Amino acid sequence: MHKLQYFACPTAMFRAARPVMGLTLCWALIIAAPGQAREAILEGDRFVPVEAKNGMVVTSHYLATDEALKVLEQGGNAVDAAVTTAFALAVTQPRSGNIGGGGFMLISSEQRDEVVAIDYRERAPALASRDMFLATDGSADEALSRYSHKSAGVPGTVAGLALALERYGTISLAQALAPAIRLAEEGFIIPARFSDGINDAADKLRQHESSRKIFFKPDGSSYEPGERFIQKDLAATLKRIAEQGVNGFYQGTTADLIVAEMQRGGGLITHEDLKNYQPALRQPVHGNYRGYDIYSMSPPSSGGAHILQILNILEGFPIASTGHNSALTIHLMAEAMTRAYADRSKYLGDSDFVQVPIKGLTSKTYAEQLRGEIKQEQATASATLLPGNPAPYESNDTTHFSIVDKFGNAVSNTYTINFSYGSHIVVDGAGFLLNNEMDDFSAKPGVANAYGLIGGEANKIEPNKRMLSSMSPTIVKKDGKNFLVTGSPGGSRIITTTLQVLMNVIDHRLNIQAAVSAPRVHHQWLPDEIRIEEGISPDTIRLLEQLGHTVVRKDAMGASQSIMVGGDGRLYGGADPRRSTSSAKGF
Repeated sequence: MHKLQYFACPTAMFRAARPVMGLTLCWALIIAAPGQAREAILEGDRFVPVEAKNGMVVTSHYLATDEALKVLEQGGNAVDAAVTTAFALAVTQPRSGNIGGGGFMLISSEQRDEVVAIDYRERAPALASRDMFLATDGSADEALSRYSHKSAGVPGTVAGLALALERYGTISLAQALAPAIRLAEEGFIIPARFSDGINDAADKLRQHESSRKIFFKPDGSSYEPGERFIQKDLAATLKRIAEQGVNGFYQGTTADLIVAEMQRGGGLITHEDLKNYQPALRQPVHGNYRGYDIYSMSPPSSGGAHILQILNILEGFPIASTGHNSALTIHLMAEAMTRAYADRSKYLGDSDFVQVPIKGLTSKTYAEQLRGEIKQEQATASATLLPGNPAPYESNDTTHFSIVDKFGNAVSNTYTINFSYGSHIVVDGAGFLLNNEMDDFSAKPGVANAYGLIGGEANKIEPNKRMLSSMSPTIVKKDGKNFLVTGSPGGSRIITTTLQVLMNVIDHRLNIQAAVSAPRVHHQWLPDEIRIEEGISPDTIRLLEQLGHTVVRKDAMGASQSIMVGGDGRLYGGADPRRSTSSAKGF
């Protein structure tokens, strides 16, 4: 086994880094060829190598990881474990794990030689209208689109998970729900991240009686780390799903509770909206980068198309030679990112409602055209950069997890309620939070949303339409075999976070833990700045500024829970230290 090298961080790069003997320990960066690496991950207070032969689970919460691993150990497949994970996270991580939101799942089967995508993104209620979030003066009303009952889209998580299990799983929905029901009914011991999150969101949570009842003690005080957190209402809701299937959520008692909550707060979701919700099977976007097949989510996600677009642009540069996080590499990445995000502002939306030029956006020819505009010695001002012509046509607290089993199956799943704690409104009597995904529509085309992303006509609000997303669950294959399973939360930074994990493994030959842990950068066209994490050297920052970039250091970005499959079939898990509860385990 490789020797782990502990070293002191120059600063506390990520909140999850642990102080030991006066130092803040960073992860071990062990660089080796893909398939030959030994990973080090954060587990408790120690960095230990994680590898396995028969199955690997990497999630943002150790309790969910534990429950999913049991499913694999008992002979279940990756889809069984994924659905179990998703429901367990809905209990243990309510800020982002959810049954009141939606998301995307990619499933790769080596036996069937296919990669499929399940779209269980939320939909706009039938009563939604284009200008529903505009004030009388024509401006976008942020409070209405983000923190009101009207901000909730029709939830898709329960229907999407049930579809995945029915088509590709081997256990029953009741079996997949059993751990979540137990965790909700009997409670679990909360970690510091849980109590810190509630305290950070306390002002908004306290505005709603239904939320106060769930997230605070009867006397109004906060829960502290080490205390047990019990959710009886949520347990009852999960039991109805276990007993009645999807009808136990979209019809009957739970549906009545959702509609009653809407009526109390002036929301739009009706019984018909819930009854009519259906997830969709999609064809993932597919491209090739330096001999690796990249599969990612198709619209209504913008993530997959733009990951491929950026990779296509960068493929024409010798990224391995320019070096990991060097000034030139970051400059080239930023230039490619700006062009992709400019195109996102114009072309991306729900492909059931608008034509999205996927073939054009992901074509090598279009990438070559964009690459020709990039100057290695000078940054392109975003104000001079407009969306291109890619014809022909054809959150921050989101949660991602990755799972691989011994049968050749891999699952990459990203789901969300948008903001941390979504709208901050709990459905009274049902115990779960409403999403605020309606803010992901363009409330007013040309005006930025909460993540600073500019949207256009393609993403305008329409009844029953799915709002545009950046969620990018991604699976990489090599010679027909699963190689890399990844994805991330992070709002507009999801695309670039996922991109960098891919590049760190493929271009820079980092092992999966180093690829996940390395400092990240981000440029989204507007605002015209490169956002960086701690860990990018001052010399590199100065060189970027000399090229004309504005560089801004901000909080850590994303939380990529990832798995790499070695050439010998060994599984390597990388849990992101940016989340203190992240966990990778295998057997």
